[in-house]
Amino acid sequence: MRRVIAIALAGASLGGCSSMSWDMFKSAPPTLQVRLESNPPGADATTSLGGGCKTPCSVSIPAPEAPFTVTYALPKYQPTTVPVNVIKTPGDLTTSATVATDPNPVFAELQPAVPLKPVKKKPHRPKTPKPVAAAPADAAAPAAATAFPDPNAGKR
Repeated sequence: MRRVIAIALAGASLGGCSSMSWDMFKSAPPTLQVRLESNPPGADATTSLGGGCKTPCSVSIPAPEAPFTVTYALPKYQPTTVPVNVIKTPGDLTTSATVATDPNPVFAELQPAVPLKPVKKKPHRPKTPKPVAAAPADAAAPAAATAFPDPNAGKR
């Protein structure tokens, strides 16, 4: 009877080994919680890594290898992009490696969008001609003679 129990236990343990995979020893890629805040609150914040939310909030992203950006958008405000640095601290025998962001929380001060001022057009008013003062008859004749010489003056 002992042999039957031992064979059954050995068969069950070997059956469990066939479903085992080397993937179970690999660790899942680490994720990073990033806090996103803005003034005024309620802005749509999206990271260049794909995560996003409405501020104030936290977003979980895969631990990045390089710096990334967070873009904030809110109606009636200018969009703002904030660069975020990644700080990696290597682990040793007693501690594990860590990944952090700088700044944390990621904060953006949104500036109001300046509306374009409407151009005020002045109504077009035609200029009224100024009355011309009558010149004395003696003064008009010499001015005309000097302005336009008579082409027939030398041919007479």
